[in-house]
Amino acid sequence: MTTQPAIHVQGLEKSYKTLKVLRGVDFDVARGSIFALLGSNGAGKTTVVKILSTLLKADAGTAGVNGFDVTGQAANVRESISLTGQFAAVDEILSGRENLVLVARLRHLKGPGEIADDLLARFSLTDAGARRVSTYSGGMRRRLDIAMSLVGNPSVIFLDEPTTGLDPEGRLEVWQAIRELAGQGTTVLLTTQYLDEAEQLADRIAILHEGRIIVNGTLAELKQLLPPAKLEYVEKQPTLEEVFLALVGARKATASSEER
Repeated sequence: MTTQPAIHVQGLEKSYKTLKVLRGVDFDVARGSIFALLGSNGAGKTTVVKILSTLLKADAGTAGVNGFDVTGQAANVRESISLTGQFAAVDEILSGRENLVLVARLRHLKGPGEIADDLLARFSLTDAGARRVSTYSGGMRRRLDIAMSLVGNPSVIFLDEPTTGLDPEGRLEVWQAIRELAGQGTTVLLTTQYLDEAEQLADRIAILHEGRIIVNGTLAELKQLLPPAKLEYVEKQPTLEEVFLALVGARKATASSEER
């Protein structure tokens, strides 16, 4: 096993006319890990992803993915990666299985039907595989979108704000899918503006602010940057998310029992 990082970024700079978006970005991503690039809107997260996925050229600095330089070996980079943008790129007229088969055929892979069935099972979409995507929930569409990006088994996947616009249930579904990706050896670079998302998923977290990485570490390391917590007695109340999921889950269970 190589110790070379799956993603290596050094001194990355990018400007749009007079607007400096990236001002010298540096980070590495270990193979098989989940790396969260955290920042507010306009911090430059998507610009970093576009450069790493060869969709945009940096003004300065170097970047490599899976051992390939994003500028000099762009074709090799593209063969190694997959990119899932902020909005699900699925065909709503087709079924979930047909979407997957189409991607497999476009990539000239053998056994597109078997590939589709394996991915449907992997993302718990087998029962919905024959249905039109227009009938899917937001979480199901996002899971299908990620499944489509895995056709061909890329070693590195970029997820650009994958839970934008999803309800709490959909977010949890996508989180589980991302955890399973890393568990099976895929390297995941995740951009997000949601603090809880980075906290729940990432092995390492980098905060991008005003075009620079201002901190990079594990969650435990980041917490150590603040003063030690004080022990106080607090009556724990359920969070809104816990209330929502409990109520929705109870309603679904009741409806299911009534149907039987």
